[in-house]
Amino acid sequence: MVEEDLSTYKKIYKMVRMIPVGRVATYGQIASLVGKCSARMVGYAMAGISDETIPWQRVINSRGRISIRDPNGYTLQKAILEREGVHFDESDTIDLSVFGWEGPEAESAKDW
Repeated sequence: MVEEDLSTYKKIYKMVRMIPVGRVATYGQIASLVGKCSARMVGYAMAGISDETIPWQRVINSRGRISIRDPNGYTLQKAILEREGVHFDESDTIDLSVFGWEGPEAESAKDW
């Protein structure tokens, strides 16, 4: 991995740490907020996490679904999100209009 990737990963992790409990963000949304990276890169960053302070479980795909293919990882991510108050419908989809995070600007605007 090149140094630029490491710097981008740090930015991705910083952004993901901002997602509040009970909310989710998409890979593409994080990529857009960080800039100069792709949704795929965010996915790679989430897959490589070993730091427990990064709430990886709060990052999902643009269809409102968990992208982990491993059944154990899928079950773990879903269980953590449900404990945080995120609800899934009968097709295991999260309603992004209800549980989607609007980004750091929206969070800081609430302080007004």
